[in-house]
Amino acid sequence: MHALNRSATGVYLITVTPFTDSGELDLVSTDRMVDFLLETGVTGLTVLGIMGEAPKLTAQESRIFVKQVLARVAGRVPVVVGASAAGFAPMRELTESVMDMGAAGVMVAPPGTVKTNEQIVAYFDMVNETLGSKVPWVLQDHPVATGVQMSPDVILKILKNSPQCVMLKHEDCPGLAKLSAIRAASDRGELERVSILTGNGGGLFLPEELTRGADGAMTGFAYPEMMVDVCRAHASGDVERAHDLFDAYLPLARYEQQAGVGLAVRKHIFAQRGIIASAAVRKPGPKLSAADVADIARLTERQQRRLATL
Repeated sequence: MHALNRSATGVYLITVTPFTDSGELDLVSTDRMVDFLLETGVTGLTVLGIMGEAPKLTAQESRIFVKQVLARVAGRVPVVVGASAAGFAPMRELTESVMDMGAAGVMVAPPGTVKTNEQIVAYFDMVNETLGSKVPWVLQDHPVATGVQMSPDVILKILKNSPQCVMLKHEDCPGLAKLSAIRAASDRGELERVSILTGNGGGLFLPEELTRGADGAMTGFAYPEMMVDVCRAHASGDVERAHDLFDAYLPLARYEQQAGVGLAVRKHIFAQRGIIASAAVRKPGPKLSAADVADIARLTERQQRRLATL
């Protein structure tokens, strides 16, 4: 088992959850997806995230899916599991279950019910109590999805109060200034340095975030190899190549980030690439129009031409 720690770098790919056309879990496609993602060179996987349709799964389905992913990964990379829940009892139950299966850690976002700074800090004090001293966890800062705004000062206080919080999943937008402020605080020695992986808009600001001190990405995209290659180029010091690679994928990445239909776009491309058998999004969920499919085909073709020149 890979225990998540503060030195984590690279790309932790947020996976989709494959379903059959009728909406059942597709475990055959799950295995194929895991194999594909590992072949692209991702550093780790994150399952049961927002784009993984976690709220649409039953508790039993969540455990079945995590077990399938962990079995296929077979210890080759760390796997983080989204454990956000309406209450602490289901959070504890899922966390204990997936950690026993071999997960590297869990990810927790604040619920929409906490609004003030005091409420946010108190909530994560209870997260620490719930998860205990042995479970590494990721703090997810995603205001668009949660409705909770966490200032740099609040995040720093949470991190100082949470020895087992080893990573910040940073996806506020605009968020470059926040990222810089948090990294500067650890550089000044105000707290122990934690890993910062970004998820902003499926990687829409990835090169800039890496320059600001991010250690990699924790997000999803229909072409995960983009994030892997960009992070590798940036880490090697070839910042211009990182930007060139990113630019080639940007039009499709932008298209995939449309509110409401982004997951359908990603699953459609995954199905087109033969990674999953069905592009089905579990209800309630969007369906692509013929015009959407034509847009995607055009953007994909242009992307391939651009990449061929690099």
